[in-house]
Amino acid sequence: MTWTVRLSREAQEDLERLIDFILERELAREGDGDLAVAERAKAAIDDAMRLLQRFPFTCRKSEDPQRNVPVERKPFVRELVIPFGATGYVALFEIAGPDTVVVLALRHQREDDFH
Repeated sequence: MTWTVRLSREAQEDLERLIDFILERELAREGDGDLAVAERAKAAIDDAMRLLQRFPFTCRKSEDPQRNVPVERKPFVRELVIPFGATGYVALFEIAGPDTVVVLALRHQREDDFH
């Protein structure tokens, strides 16, 4: 079975913020920056979204930070860890229906929590 994966408006904004951060960091390195890092990060996230199309139930259960709902009461809210470099990203998503996954938020692993 293949699931449809959609990014919420917030997740799309998070993705743009994360890529912008990389671009700004690399531009600030004055000659030593590697703008291709942003492309590789985006590719890693895209690969993870393709994984969700096939295996959303393999990801760990999570609390929904926006609603503060414990895992036991919201079993379809999950997190996907996305490796990239020494750290990576985390996608918060909900299995929203029998064939739909909605990514609610994206964050870098070193961020405190989802925005």
